[in-house]
Amino acid sequence: ESTEPSDNFEVQSSTSQRECGKTVNTEALMMVFHPQNLETLNSKMLKEKMKEQSWKILFAECGRGVSMFRTKKTRSLVVRGIPETLRGELWMLFSGAVNDMATNPGYYAEVVEQSLGTCNLATEEIERDLRRSLPEHPAFQSDTGISALRRVLTAYAYRNPKIGYCQHIVWPNCYPLPWIATCSTTASDCALVDQAVFEELIRDHLPQLTEHMTDMTFFSSVSLSWFLTLFISVLPIESAVNVVDCFFYDGIKAILQLGLAILDYNLDKLLTCKDDAEAVTALNRFFDNVTNKDSPLPSNVQQGSNVSDEKSSHTRVDITDLIRESNEKYGSIRYEDIHSMRCRNRLYVIQTLEETTKQNVLRVVSQDVKLSLHELDELYVIFKKELFLSCYWCLGCPVLKHHDPSLPYLEQYQIDCQQFRALYHLLSPWAHSANRDSLALWTFRLLDENSDCLINFKEFSSAIDIMYNGSFTEKLKLLFKLHIPPAYTEVKSKDTSKGDELSKEELLYFSQLHVSKPENEKEAESFQFIQFSKTLYNLFHEDPEEESLYQAIAVVTSLLLRMEEVGRKLHSPTSSAKGFSGTVCASGGPSEEKTGSQWSFAFEQILASLLNEPALVRFFEKPIDVKAKLENAKISQLRSRTKM
Repeated sequence: ESTEPSDNFEVQSSTSQRECGKTVNTEALMMVFHPQNLETLNSKMLKEKMKEQSWKILFAECGRGVSMFRTKKTRSLVVRGIPETLRGELWMLFSGAVNDMATNPGYYAEVVEQSLGTCNLATEEIERDLRRSLPEHPAFQSDTGISALRRVLTAYAYRNPKIGYCQHIVWPNCYPLPWIATCSTTASDCALVDQAVFEELIRDHLPQLTEHMTDMTFFSSVSLSWFLTLFISVLPIESAVNVVDCFFYDGIKAILQLGLAILDYNLDKLLTCKDDAEAVTALNRFFDNVTNKDSPLPSNVQQGSNVSDEKSSHTRVDITDLIRESNEKYGSIRYEDIHSMRCRNRLYVIQTLEETTKQNVLRVVSQDVKLSLHELDELYVIFKKELFLSCYWCLGCPVLKHHDPSLPYLEQYQIDCQQFRALYHLLSPWAHSANRDSLALWTFRLLDENSDCLINFKEFSSAIDIMYNGSFTEKLKLLFKLHIPPAYTEVKSKDTSKGDELSKEELLYFSQLHVSKPENEKEAESFQFIQFSKTLYNLFHEDPEEESLYQAIAVVTSLLLRMEEVGRKLHSPTSSAKGFSGTVCASGGPSEEKTGSQWSFAFEQILASLLNEPALVRFFEKPIDVKAKLENAKISQLRSRTKM
């Protein structure tokens, strides 16, 4: 928003400004906060004018805009620092943002208009940071500058909701150019990878330092802000803008070279430090004494000038000399080498991030389940592996559609009903049941409390934990909840030859089916109780005590039905002749004969009746080896895919 129109760039800028029209204040910030009054020119402003003249000569020799040739002279001028009046134009050019702006006319104005009035976590954070970002800079002492920065950051957060707003994005936007905002996240996206590259370069170029600093995590903690904010958070602003000049011209190579030069400059001091805190202090003192003798910014902006020479016992370092030295000493580092090191370290960084995510998830989940940390770890690996396999195994599958790294740890990996069914078949002790697809569906619907057709690892592990470590009451309550709304829905496969097996389409359809909650959520109606009884019969199949279990469930079912009939007779004697009579079939399954009103059972009634049957209690309290089940699941998980 704040570029000063000049020559060819004026055409593109003015066009963009006209398109911004109604929604964007197009007052040129650079003209407002850097007035060109010849009467007030001092020696620094005269040097600034000389820089401008040098660039104009370069433009005449090498061209201007996208057609400009990049020569040694260009690099030399960038190292000296780009003049304030040309900084916006050249940042746009070197970053490639000028091409994006030209190929997307009016896009920024549209995004700004769409983002106006939005209120979310990102906009709240932006409002908190607006007046805290370089308050000493004249561009942020006026509503004009604050409003421009607000528009850029809000539009960026609106356009990239997964990134939203990160505090370091403010720094590169001190010269708020909307098309450069995207470029400013380069440091954020690659910070951890570039830190690993930086550590590798330190080992190669400063071996004596790595021998002294045995723990390389020191360099990671110190350099994080360097890569995230391009040194702006540690250097005075008048010096930091020169670093950003070089970043847009040379990319991450400039930041890596400068980092090495800084460590090299402070090598003797760092080698005498006894601990990390002392080393950090030494570097902070160095940064406080980095100056820019040619900066045209007002003295109240130049943070590095706040400490007088008399009080400071440290040698002042000019940023131009420091950048020039970094080029001379470490300019031999090639882009190809950086790319190779990035590729080599990227997998390690991803694994580290994934391990951190896992540990955070396990720490939260372990507080609510009885599974051991080792068992939870194994379960998490299987859970995540199923998600990845289902997304990458088939060519037609979308790439990891349920993964969002911007979400809290627990929500980053979520599975749908199809993926849950596969895991249910692998892990559930009840997966041998004839209606296992229905049980998997109902369990998924029960866990999916927000009805977004996705469940996270915490929800998944809570169900598995009850199946293996729950008490008799907890297991029975889980089964009971599966047979009442909102979990329960009548399921019938279109292909009768497949029995109770559901196709992928049927499973997804039933998982999305909305079932309204009944008035009495704690009772199972007649058809639900019958399905509950059938499920119990299926669970008992092939158990050593199968016959005793069948007899026990038949006794309980008959008893409950008789109790219900007697209760209704006592409540309404006149309706006894019209009442319900329920019996248990010879095959063991309950049957019903409806001649009147519906009936229902509360969980407490069913629990009390089942507790009277020792065979049933033994079945549900029988310990199950979860470790063996997890081992078998890991083996079977990939094998099932190869069969597909």
